[in-house]
Amino acid sequence: MILSLDSSAVTASVALTDGDKVIKSEFVNSGLTHSETLIPMVKRVMDGHSYDELDGIAITAGPGSFTGVRIGVATVKGLAFNDSIPCYSVSTLEAIAYNFTDENAVVCAVMDARRMQFYNAIFSVKDGVVLRICDDRAISIDDLRKELSSYDKVIVAGDGARLCMSGLKLDNCFLADDDKIYQNAVSVSKAAHNVKPISPKSLMPVYLRLSQAERELKLKK
Repeated sequence: MILSLDSSAVTASVALTDGDKVIKSEFVNSGLTHSETLIPMVKRVMDGHSYDELDGIAITAGPGSFTGVRIGVATVKGLAFNDSIPCYSVSTLEAIAYNFTDENAVVCAVMDARRMQFYNAIFSVKDGVVLRICDDRAISIDDLRKELSSYDKVIVAGDGARLCMSGLKLDNCFLADDDKIYQNAVSVSKAAHNVKPISPKSLMPVYLRLSQAERELKLKK
């Protein structure tokens, strides 16, 4: 049984799963107010269950919103620490790809990294198996366009998908359906099955580049 959370972008979600069975899940798209919404969602999803039933807690540890990722990781560390519950650090981009396990497709997962750059990874999904084609990275729209042009058909998903599509202008790329475009905690739980558990102490945010404040400070120095 795994409790899974996501707060890495504009959406937030929590799910309790037992293998492939979804016991309960919640999803909200209310903007970056995860400090107010995440814990109440966890309490509602865990209603009727205790934390000592859990085999682990999974979280999208990045990439994504710096604030959202920090809130999610801190929440999971707090939930897991007292009982030393194993934690699963899941790539946000990989969680997006797991929305498409019922399709055979190339999935381009993208999150808005500003300045027409995107946090991105590409995956091949076939017969329910998700295979990673490239590592998580920050990439320009021009470089991504060149790479995606070599595929027959690509589904573009993630919080940066609509912006990415407007910049790609490729006939072989298609925007994901609304019900699959964002990462969600159920998909986080699916991705967690391919991740080794770590201790709550070892769980850390995963950033692909410095925050804007850190970049500006570096420039000043």
